[in-house]
Amino acid sequence: MSERTVEHAITVDAPAAEVYRLLAEVENWPRLFPPSVYVDCIERDGNSERIRIWATANGEAKNWTSRRVLDPDALRITFQQEVSAPPVAQMSGTWVIEARGPQQTHLRLLHSYRAIDDDPEGLAWIEKAVDENSRAELPGLKAAVELATQTSELTLSFVDSVQVNGSAKDAYDFINEANLWSERLPHVPSVQLIETTPGLQVLRMQTLTKDGSTHTTESVRVCFPHRRIAYKQTTLPALMDLHTGYWQFDENADGTTTASSQHTVIIKAENIPRILGPDAGIPEARAFIRDALGNNSRTTLTHAKDYAEARR
Repeated sequence: MSERTVEHAITVDAPAAEVYRLLAEVENWPRLFPPSVYVDCIERDGNSERIRIWATANGEAKNWTSRRVLDPDALRITFQQEVSAPPVAQMSGTWVIEARGPQQTHLRLLHSYRAIDDDPEGLAWIEKAVDENSRAELPGLKAAVELATQTSELTLSFVDSVQVNGSAKDAYDFINEANLWSERLPHVPSVQLIETTPGLQVLRMQTLTKDGSTHTTESVRVCFPHRRIAYKQTTLPALMDLHTGYWQFDENADGTTTASSQHTVIIKAENIPRILGPDAGIPEARAFIRDALGNNSRTTLTHAKDYAEARR
């Protein structure tokens, strides 16, 4: 089988050690890389680890398992897909972090790959996916790292929770069955849910705001029955550069459930005056987003609570 190797690179205005640290912390990848939806560390042994990644590629949601070896001294991270998604037969690569001064880094991303049966169409698909994802990943990483090392004002994370006198399964089912939300939730006038692979969903919906207007969002969701649904919005409201989150269902010893909704948002600062008015700034944007997302989450959690308690 023939193997191809490609390289993509970018200059990041941040210390090399910070670039390495953010790459090493895989739980933050959905915040760093546009295609990444969710990353879970399966096992860790010293500097070696196995991770499972869910991401979009060429408009499709895919998932795979990779092994990584971290080298903090050399500032290198090597990876190899353990279980690849067709048409990929083998995929490996290396992050190479090179200091270009105390506040600048040259970041190189190498990929080596093969297609199943050396299929030309499969190879072309992989080449296109690697190129598009790398071109999206590196600017996204550059912006995220520079933002993380310069200011935290634009990043907002919070959690809302309710106590449910019912099972985690029933509360989970309400959130999982998002195709029924237009019938079950007052702030969702229309919804479309696509789930061609079990547990991997694309959710597109209209959401009502307090003033009666609507906005359309699209999310990729990764479902872990009956424990968690993680998501990343791929079509965002104008005030956001990024929105990730999860629905969490923790069943307690007494049979009750703690149901939670977590959000992480990066604010799109340049759109604040257009959306909130010329006198608004980052504090007003933070308050607006916290209020809007929190209200919708609490409404959804309350309906999930009622649904689960009715089935107790």
